[in-house]
Formats: sequence, C-alpha cells, structure tokens
Amino acid sequence: MKALIPSGGAGTRLRPITHTSAKQLVPIANKPILFYALEGIAAAGIRQVGLVVGDTAAEIEEAVGDGSAWGLEVTYIPQEAPLGLAHTVLISREFLGEDDFVMYLGDNVLKGGIAKLVQAFAERPCDAQILLARVHDPQRFGVAELDGERIVRLIEKPENPPSDLALVGVYLFTPLIHEAVRAIAPSWRGELEITDAIQYLIDQGREVRPHLVDGWWKDTGKLEDLLEANRLIMEDMPEERSGTADSKSRLVGNVVLQEGSSVENSTIRGPAVIGRGVRVIDSFIGPYTSIGDECVIEDSEIEHSVMMERCIVRGMHRLEDSLLGKEVTVERSDDKPKAYRLMVGDHGRVGVI
Repeated sequence: MKALIPSGGAGTRLRPITHTSAKQLVPIANKPILFYALEGIAAAGIRQVGLVVGDTAAEIEEAVGDGSAWGLEVTYIPQEAPLGLAHTVLISREFLGEDDFVMYLGDNVLKGGIAKLVQAFAERPCDAQILLARVHDPQRFGVAELDGERIVRLIEKPENPPSDLALVGVYLFTPLIHEAVRAIAPSWRGELEITDAIQYLIDQGREVRPHLVDGWWKDTGKLEDLLEANRLIMEDMPEERSGTADSKSRLVGNVVLQEGSSVENSTIRGPAVIGRGVRVIDSFIGPYTSIGDECVIEDSEIEHSVMMERCIVRGMHRLEDSLLGKEVTVERSDDKPKAYRLMVGDHGRVGVI
C-alpha cells in the first residue's frame, strides 16, 4: 500500500499566516501539521508517499526532505492549481500504479493515527473505505447519508446537510478509484471532488464502507479548529524540562521547556510547549499555549495561543485565542499621542479592549 498526501491548498481561511507560509507547516504543539500525517503513515507500516504540492512546494520540500526522518520514501507531485482532491488522484496515477493507497489530507490531525484503519482495510477488503465523524457544522465538509451501515449518497459542502456525518480527510482506495476520477466532471466550484468520485463507485454498485472515528479529528483549516487541535494534542504530551527556570519562577503541570530556553520570575501553567532559545520574563503563560523557537515574552500574559518562531510580545496585559506568525512583534507602547498602531495583513483579525 502507498500513501497520497494532498498539500497544495492555498489555506485562505488562515490568512494572513498562509500568505507567507504553507498551511500544512503551521505548527501545532510546535510541530508542523503535516508531520502528524507523516508520522501516522509511517506507524501504519506504509513506506512510499506521494506528496502533492502547489505554490508552497519549495517550503514543504525543505521541511520534509526525502522523508527518511520518518523512514519514508517521499515523491513530490506538482499540481498546477488546487483543482480538487480527485484531481490530486488523477495527476498521481503514475506514482500510485496498481497499488491500493490511503489518501491523508495534509492539514488534518487524527488522534490515534491510521494503523487500525489500514489493518481493517487489509483484513476485510472493499472498493473504498471512508472515515466519518459527527460534526456540528456539516455544511463545511463533504457529508455522508447512510441507510443503516450502507452509504447511499455523498454531498460536498451542502447547504442543507442530510446528516451530521462529515468525511474525515482520510480515505482508503483500490485502483478502481482511477476509473472514477476520470469519469466525473468538475463541480460548481470548478474542482474535481473526491466525493463525486466515491459517489461514482457507489452508483456502480461498488462496496464503499464507512468507518466512524472513535477518537477526535480536526481539520485545521480555521483558526478555532487549529487552536482546538493544539489543545487536544497537548493533553497527551510528555513532559520535558531541558531549559532553565530561576527560583522565582513556577512551572505547574505538564510543561515542555526545550533546550536553551530560560524562564525568569514567571509562571508557566501547563499543558504548554516552550521551544528552543525562548526567553520568558516577568510573564504568565497559561494552558494550551505553544511558543515557537527564539521567541521573547516579557511582562505579558498569554493563554490558549500559538506563536511561531522569533516572535516578540511585550507589555501585553492579556493575549488569548491567538495565532502569531513568524517574527511578529506585539507590544504596548508609551509613545505619544497614545494610539493603536497596527500593521495587519489581508484577512487579519484584531481584538481591542
């Protein structure tokens, strides 16, 4: 079995972060989202991975390399534009050959990985197996309509969803899917939808088996979901104390303090991840916060947030539910006249108190 990871999307819902960074490389608990998919694929015993890439190909290739860090062999497959998940299968035909494969979306995080799912597919073969999860906003996803344990219909992002069962970004296919992606036409969005390809298999009388997620799953395309994935992963994270904290500081609960970081006269209440070379001074870092490498936090309070590398936060009374991109500076100024001074990218959000 092989694996296919579509990683060419534009990440419009995470702008302005994704104007300058691939959405699959935005960190969760200080690890790029894409790495969780690679770890899950490797743990399932799969070795050959096709990584479909678009405009951010160079950045993704630099981060992943040849895949040997996970014991994988990675082949990069360029996609001219994000033309749909079925299109990624279409352009990956040569790489996939006649092998069964798992398609794992590069911006999804699934607790427990996919090893059990791959094993079940091998032990009880079918033409396709799709992962489903109950969600409160099914109109954002591909949705499945079931009759008992049989899938009768799939709809991509319906205005009036027939159920709350969303397609999780993990699919298992036999080579029959190649016939399906060639047979379908672009949707109203101008994309070749994987839901239409799977529906083609259903209409042809092929066996498409549902599998309900028994743990949690997150599509990290929105800020709220990314922060929630960050929280969920931190709950199971092992403690690490490689950095230093002075006698006036308190590290409470599950705190990862990586090498070269220092904490002075501050409190860090876990779960929290502090990257390498970070300085925390006269501050409070609350639960579910991940701080990237070489950041500086001084005289501030931060909670339930993600900061990417080399950020500076000074004099902030309270910062929460936030995502800061690389090399962002947020600080209180004593300059006069007193005013808010902002430089905010497209689609940015600022909350003022």
